[in-house]
Amino acid sequence: MIELVKTENIPFFSHLSEFEKGVAGKGPAWLQRMRNSARLQFAKLGFPTLQDEEWRFTNVAPITSIPFKLEAYELDGLKREIIDGLRFADLQCERLVFVNGCYSPELSFVEESRDGIRISSLSRVLQQDAAAVEPYLGRYANWEQDAFNALNTALMQDGAFVYIPKGKILEKPIHLLFLAATRGTAIASYPRTLIVADSNSQASVVESYVGLGEEVNFTCPVTEIILNDGAVIDHSKLECESARAFHVATLQYHQERSSSLGSHSIALGGALVRNSLNAVLAGDGAECTLDGLYLVRGEQHVDNHTRLEHAAPHCSSRELYKGVLDGKSRGVFHGRIVVHRGAQKTDSKQTNKNLLLSDDALINTKPQLEIYANDVKCTHGATIGQLDKDALFYLRSRGIGEEAARSLLIYAFASEVVRRMKVGAVQRRLDEFLLGWLPGGEFVKEAVQV
Repeated sequence: MIELVKTENIPFFSHLSEFEKGVAGKGPAWLQRMRNSARLQFAKLGFPTLQDEEWRFTNVAPITSIPFKLEAYELDGLKREIIDGLRFADLQCERLVFVNGCYSPELSFVEESRDGIRISSLSRVLQQDAAAVEPYLGRYANWEQDAFNALNTALMQDGAFVYIPKGKILEKPIHLLFLAATRGTAIASYPRTLIVADSNSQASVVESYVGLGEEVNFTCPVTEIILNDGAVIDHSKLECESARAFHVATLQYHQERSSSLGSHSIALGGALVRNSLNAVLAGDGAECTLDGLYLVRGEQHVDNHTRLEHAAPHCSSRELYKGVLDGKSRGVFHGRIVVHRGAQKTDSKQTNKNLLLSDDALINTKPQLEIYANDVKCTHGATIGQLDKDALFYLRSRGIGEEAARSLLIYAFASEVVRRMKVGAVQRRLDEFLLGWLPGGEFVKEAVQV
């Protein structure tokens, strides 16, 4: 059992001893050592508090007060028709489905490995060919300084593994679907995803998290994506869990020379959501685009922390995160760009824009630059505002009702991020969600189709 500050008084830890019994002595020696080191590091770090600078606007105490269980879902009652309703109907692709963090072959669709391409559950790879993931797994996401990252590393059992060999181009996207399914029990899951794109390969990956029902669950995923020289990856992460869910995720990108990354992070559901995104441009001439959108209402809380490290010269990055907040919702954006010594000719731009729809909504935003090179072009900025009164007046003067006018302006604000997504089926699904989220969505739908 992890010895933390009086674990017997923290309901959260009730499931950790169950896990330790289940994985004791399982897996290759290097994985057992990593799990043990991460477990000890988590015990050292403990849960972050409001006294920690990186967490001063996000209180994770509600997570620690719930006695979560680790429990695989019995598939009776979870029909393929349900899964078909959650996938992107017009997206023909291979799909890995995980229920409560465990791979479900019955609900997945994966072709046999061909031409060196591997799309598989992580647990299967660890059993059959652990050497394929040893150079990458846990080597990039920094679990030594992040408590939730360390927790995932200590408890990881399953998840997705994708390997695209040198020069291969995948025409169809890969869909990784993670479902939270509970039956009156608070469930915790710790899925791990590892994606490796070898030199000059190309692929699109959609990683989505969906809640079935409105019960409490805790999802703590870690995703590591490695782009070797000249690789091109388009990655979309969609979070749409229940309104009572907790979602604390780490997303780690590592880019080598001349690689290109497109990242799209969308947060739609959850009571408390924290996304920590880190990108390291480690090779000369690498480029990346980070886009994000969060739509929250009621008492939802979403926290986006991004860290872009320019560690090599002649790299470029563009970051655009937008938020729409209604009701008593809370948002946090902390974006940091770090330009290392020697990373000359860096070209980086960071923008965070937020739209508050009510007087009770609140956003804390902090764009930040740390520059240790003298020949760079870097800008950053943030805006917080409400709907433009002049624009509203103009629309109403054209015979458009107030609700429809407000919805039209909100749609125009949020859809900029949706339009930048490369996978058409995902873009269309998000567009449908946005129209449904808006009170005057039907009018907007008719208007934008004209």
